[in-house]
Amino acid sequence: MTVKGPRRLVRAAMLLVALALPASLLTTPSASAAGSLTMLGADVSTAQRALDLGAKYYDASGTAKDPLDILKGLGVNYVRLRVWNNPASGYNNKAKVLSYAKQVKAKGLKLLVDFHYSDTWADPGNQNKPAAWAGHNISQLQTDVYNYTYDVCNSLKSQGTTPDSVQIGNEINVGMLWNEGKVVNNDFTNLSLLLKSGYNATKACNSGTQVIIHTADADSDSNARWFYDGIKAKGVNWDITGLSYYCPWHGTIANMGSVVADMKSRYGKNVIIAETAYPFTSANADSTANSITSGCSGYPLSWQGQADNFTAVQNAARSNGAIGVFYWEPTWYAVTGNGWDPTNINNSGNGWDNMAVFNWTGNVNPNIKWTP
Repeated sequence: MTVKGPRRLVRAAMLLVALALPASLLTTPSASAAGSLTMLGADVSTAQRALDLGAKYYDASGTAKDPLDILKGLGVNYVRLRVWNNPASGYNNKAKVLSYAKQVKAKGLKLLVDFHYSDTWADPGNQNKPAAWAGHNISQLQTDVYNYTYDVCNSLKSQGTTPDSVQIGNEINVGMLWNEGKVVNNDFTNLSLLLKSGYNATKACNSGTQVIIHTADADSDSNARWFYDGIKAKGVNWDITGLSYYCPWHGTIANMGSVVADMKSRYGKNVIIAETAYPFTSANADSTANSITSGCSGYPLSWQGQADNFTAVQNAARSNGAIGVFYWEPTWYAVTGNGWDPTNINNSGNGWDNMAVFNWTGNVNPNIKWTP
């Protein structure tokens, strides 16, 4: 079942990887020592378009400000920007990311570049190759991934905005660049080749840039182990394990914490929640249905409920050893012309207008905070 809207997270696709696993993989997750969250993140990939359309953002006192300044004042120190190869919208492409990266770095914020390797959304149920790579075999795709990753990274580096981290793929639960890079019959060979290309290109560009491999597996330790065991067995290197967590889709916060602890213990790598968000209302601001319309027990659909949920996610991630949490699209409130569909950005609506931390007139949730 596809969830309509910008994320198109597909629960069925997640369940497909809930394969029969050896008993040795079903042990209880180990506890990790609590530390602090050093990556206090926000994915603001739609903010550039909103600002170009004249959208206004207001802090808790009602003062209009740059949204990056407002978020920084709430504790954000890291910005995530997705990059699509050749989106029809003309946004979230290399040129736009280069432009916005200058503003991000000028604010003293760190930069995470999220490579989708697609012209549109990549998520557990959609991993479509960019049109320019459509007919390419796995050998060609390895070269494509290397060259594209290196080019974007090096272009950022050349203008003085070297990415602090990159994601090689977005929510790649069963692979990327389908069908060549899809994991079929537990065979991670092709996916591993693509991930190695992305990793090597990043390190060739800048050895200090951290490579994140990101799945939406915060709901299932068995699925997460299946994936990361699979790529590890093929010799894939990565620096940070990234997981998506949305409680209406991914279950309890306590379970997410257990997955985080196990990922850190099992692979000896830092872990982040690369995406999370929570609705402040079930109401809808435009003609496009909201992606999430219900909440989770203990967290009402209100400003306070949204803030409390985000605090609880941060607390669970921190106490289980994670080093970062990123709120997904906190600035994406309902602005006409900033639709979710890159092939029809002017006329499509926004399925995330109830999940942003700014309401429909651009006022920030006065209760929300990012905390170390």
